[in-house]
Amino acid sequence: MSEAVDALSFEQAIAELEKVVGQLERGDVALDESIALYERGAALRKRCQDELKRAEEKVAKLTLDGDGNAAATAPLDA
Repeated sequence: MSEAVDALSFEQAIAELEKVVGQLERGDVALDESIALYERGAALRKRCQDELKRAEEKVAKLTLDGDGNAAATAPLDA
């Protein structure tokens, strides 16, 4: 759990977030650890939201041409 949140892929971040939520829901951790888990979970949630927003923006820039092929309407790296 010590890896920087920004270094995690979306899949790694969501998997760790699920673990954090599970630990918090069980309620079998000390108060200080619960606070640290909550802070880590908040950072992981933000990372996942940012990645999803980035993906949605890329998808929004795509349209299908008459043949059903994806065609960019704007540069995808913008």
